[in-house]
Amino acid sequence: MSTIELTKENFDEIVSGNDFVLIDFWAEWCGPCKQFGPVFEKSSETHDDLVFAKVDTEAQPELAQALQIQSIPTVMIVRENIAVFAQPGALPAEALEDVIGQARALDMDEVRASVTEAQQSEQAEGAEQEQQAQGS
Repeated sequence: MSTIELTKENFDEIVSGNDFVLIDFWAEWCGPCKQFGPVFEKSSETHDDLVFAKVDTEAQPELAQALQIQSIPTVMIVRENIAVFAQPGALPAEALEDVIGQARALDMDEVRASVTEAQQSEQAEGAEQEQQAQGS
């Protein structure tokens, strides 16, 4: 499968409409991005059941900023609307395959439960801090 270009206009549709999306954040001027590009493309041909997408951070700065991309290239994997992996740096082909394998093996019920637990903990901490602020 060839890669899809992600933009702020199609991001939600692509990510929410697919269970497993790999995203390569890159820019034309980035040397390591150019080295990683063919690795990403080759992997997309091997895994035709997954969606491979690219975000040009120069053309889509709002999208890169919203996803807190600090450096490029960065690879992100989103499974069932949850970012399960994000790492800057050009991965060698073997490392990319390993990361894909690990992401495939995730128990998404466990991941969702963990995300819910973390969100509830954050909400509880926020409420506690708010009560402390009101009490002083």
